[in-house]
Amino acid sequence: MTAHPSSPRAANARMYAIDDDVAAHWKRLFEWVSERAGVPLHVVDHPPPRPLHALWRRDDLGCAFMCGYPWSTWDEASARPRLLAAARPAPERYGKRPLYCTDIVVRADSPAMDVEALQGSRFAYTADHSQSGYQAPRAYFAPRAARCGGRFFGAIVGPLQTPRAVVAAVLNDRADAGPLDSWWHDLLRRHEPETAARLRTVATTPMTAVPPLVTAAAMPGADCERLTAALEHVGIESTLADLRGALLIDGFTRATEAPYAALAESARRVDATGYAELR
Repeated sequence: MTAHPSSPRAANARMYAIDDDVAAHWKRLFEWVSERAGVPLHVVDHPPPRPLHALWRRDDLGCAFMCGYPWSTWDEASARPRLLAAARPAPERYGKRPLYCTDIVVRADSPAMDVEALQGSRFAYTADHSQSGYQAPRAYFAPRAARCGGRFFGAIVGPLQTPRAVVAAVLNDRADAGPLDSWWHDLLRRHEPETAARLRTVATTPMTAVPPLVTAAAMPGADCERLTAALEHVGIESTLADLRGALLIDGFTRATEAPYAALAESARRVDATGYAELR
């Protein structure tokens, strides 16, 4: 579809809308950003199993979360979504920086007390285009796989597409362990503590750039700037204090290319070791 310049543009926070209540918080935030920026946005549904790539390729995309790895490896440079801003997750481990990592989780009652105990286990994943759900774990486990003759796990379970499905696979004994986007995991602890308590983290991967908010490649530059400026103001707007608390954000920082380009380079380095896929 082609967006008319004055038509509302699509906004979506599926990656971090862990449930309907959190989705409502994101909708309110997008409405505030739209009003402050003077750029019409409307929140669109794009639920699983609809592929995220279809969302990111929308010509009318206005403001949506996008995983950094597919952004860095986009196959059509001229059509790649434009970076707007990156969230600074509020929990202390991020140091008020636009970073995140992957939490490797098991059931709370699992006998696995550390990551080495996962050798030979069943490991879940979301999709191979996901940084937190595949590429970060692949880089993390590559040295361990090399020490084990090229294979660390007994079985790979997936693609499961979403962190929620990874949680279900672990809790329902379809998998022994799996990766969770750390900010998504923090939101689960905040809003669904009973579910989160049934999981235990046995390892975390190194921090990398958090998924950015992006807009369509064809978005006028002036509108991009207004959206970015509005997002940068989120962290200091007093009326949004409750939203920041609910969404676990300190604010947003203007997104730049270099931290995301590093994700593609990291994947190439892992490829060069011969560990081309989780196994």
